[in-house]
Amino acid sequence: MFIARTRRLGVTLGAVTLLALAACSSSDPLDDSDSGDTNSGDAIVIGSQAYYSNEIIAEIYAQALENDGQDVERQFNIGQRDAYMPDVESGAITLFPEYTGNLLQFFDEGTTARSTDDVYAALQDALPDGLTLLDQASATDQDSYTVTQEFADEYDLSSIADLADVSEPLTLGGPPELAERPYGPNGLSDTYGIDVSFSGTGDTTVEDLLAGTVNVANVYTSDPRIQTDNLVVLEDPESLFLASHVVPVVDADVADDIADTINAVSAKLTPEGLVDINVQSTQDEKSPEDIASDWLEENGLS
Repeated sequence: MFIARTRRLGVTLGAVTLLALAACSSSDPLDDSDSGDTNSGDAIVIGSQAYYSNEIIAEIYAQALENDGQDVERQFNIGQRDAYMPDVESGAITLFPEYTGNLLQFFDEGTTARSTDDVYAALQDALPDGLTLLDQASATDQDSYTVTQEFADEYDLSSIADLADVSEPLTLGGPPELAERPYGPNGLSDTYGIDVSFSGTGDTTVEDLLAGTVNVANVYTSDPRIQTDNLVVLEDPESLFLASHVVPVVDADVADDIADTINAVSAKLTPEGLVDINVQSTQDEKSPEDIASDWLEENGLS
């Protein structure tokens, strides 16, 4: 992309003017040691979305790097992708916690990749010049089909495919637009051969699931209520849902310097662990700094 290649030139209009003036002095006009890069220092600049879960992951990255002696700058709570991605592409932000499936669709709206490995590979190919991926975590923030622990125990459910063995009628709850989504009732039937009725539950989806109004619910995999309300996320072996794992997007120029540290974080960041840190934020009202510090210590990374 043009903006990424502009970053590699590392020269702003102002810098060009200074170089012209320098030609009249005794200094070397070709010395590009202060060439006007957006990120001119040695610090790793870490950004985050305006989303509590994403900020916590960014803070974990920041503290892990600081523990390893790296200089870190934080630029958190920036907003959504349209707001921060230009700075990521330009090099103003050098590390950002992202989500594989959602980011892939940002760069390639028509992608057909669905599974964990396929999405990761397609995203690496779709990234603009100058950016790369480090290891993705097993932790996800994506759509799922979820049931209560009681319902899972009654019918021995661990996978969406297991719903075929449920003897009672199935009612799927979720936002009204789920009825027309490719992973909604029609997708469930086409992919798994499971027929359900549908209830547009909107903001009360989990409440309806707990009340028994619906017995399957469309819930995000990082939702704190998975832990607090004892819910079970059903595995999706046929990739009905677009996989969207937590993944570090990094400036290729600094990737080698931080890969070991950040990959060690990704190796420890599980789906259950992501839910737990979200519970600490929403229920326990702990700060991102404290959550990150405790998480790194508990996982042997401090």
